[in-house]
Amino acid sequence: MKGLGGHITKGLQTGSTLACNDNSGAKIVQIIGVSGAKAKRAMYPKVGVGDVVTVAVKKGTAAMKKKVLKAVIVRQKQPFRRPNGMRVSFEDNACVIIDDQGLPVGTEIKGVIAREVASRFPKVAAIAASVV
Repeated sequence: MKGLGGHITKGLQTGSTLACNDNSGAKIVQIIGVSGAKAKRAMYPKVGVGDVVTVAVKKGTAAMKKKVLKAVIVRQKQPFRRPNGMRVSFEDNACVIIDDQGLPVGTEIKGVIAREVASRFPKVAAIAASVV
């Protein structure tokens, strides 16, 4: 997986709920695990834009409810810094459901995604409405 430039401030943690921003059938998901997390005792692993997480579907279609899936974080409220010094933050926290190969499950993404996600997951960026 390609590395990210700049310093991505980790704005989410295990237990955070966020919107699923694609048409896969999930609406609201909760982060239940972080792939590759190195956390200390009694500290929750933190995640930010471009990180892959394990999520549980809380609201959505009957077929998607209670499923455990992988997702990539595409937006976060917490501001993060890009290499050119600009700080970026979004209105909400959002993710996109992906499969084991990193390909999106849905066919379209509502709203914008961060440029850091587009560089790491080009197939997700291909179906996005716009990249910021």
